[in-house]
Amino acid sequence: MLSETTFHDRRINASIGHLFVRTWEPSQLRSEVPIVLFHDSLGCVDLWRSFPSALCAATQRRIIAYDRLGFGRSDACLAPPPLSFIEDEPTTSFAALHSALQLTHFIALGHSVGGCMAVHCAGQYVEQCQGVITIAAQALNEARTRQGIEEAKIAFQLPEQFAKLEKYHGDKARWVLNGWTDTWLHPEFEHWSLIPALRRVICPTLVLHGENDEYGSHRQPDCIARYTSGSAHSEILPGIGHVPHREAEAVVVNYAKEFTERLTP
Repeated sequence: MLSETTFHDRRINASIGHLFVRTWEPSQLRSEVPIVLFHDSLGCVDLWRSFPSALCAATQRRIIAYDRLGFGRSDACLAPPPLSFIEDEPTTSFAALHSALQLTHFIALGHSVGGCMAVHCAGQYVEQCQGVITIAAQALNEARTRQGIEEAKIAFQLPEQFAKLEKYHGDKARWVLNGWTDTWLHPEFEHWSLIPALRRVICPTLVLHGENDEYGSHRQPDCIARYTSGSAHSEILPGIGHVPHREAEAVVVNYAKEFTERLTP
């Protein structure tokens, strides 16, 4: 039987603005090393839904999730994200979180573009990051990625679809959507690659990817597992799309549990 979990919210007063943070605590703590969650391009703390609590109970580790500046319940960001927004994360929102929570060691887990940010943070905080878990992360901006975003851009023109973003991001929803589509579809972003960042990662990495991911072929997890400098294990999840932790929560939680149990406490 999984242990019970509790959570508490706080706002970090950072130089870039106030950031919303939620922390889940297990009833029994297995390790002092927490798992930090990095959300996707349209995501936020609330859109992780039940996954953090399930992960917390299974791993018996503290789970920390935060809304990047401009997302969810964090402050708005007036400027559009730069094309360097992925590689900037270790020195922007995550740096504020790292300082405020005084993280000495952590495990980085990210979904989609959040997985790319987790990789960059692992490479920047080499001595502190004990492991990386990527879920449906991109390593390359391939044609399939851009096609999926083009289709989503059209879908979000429908008021009922855009209302789903507004539910979680409020009046920041348009900024969130434009930041995603305008960046990934920008001509200068077409040749973006995660490979240089992967080569700086020396900790173990778990790579999870859905068989039917609409934003990335199997080249994505293959590339992540191949180019990380540390040990890496990749799993293709049968019948799963771009949101494995929602489509097959128990499966993803179990992979994460087994992976973290092999790490240094």
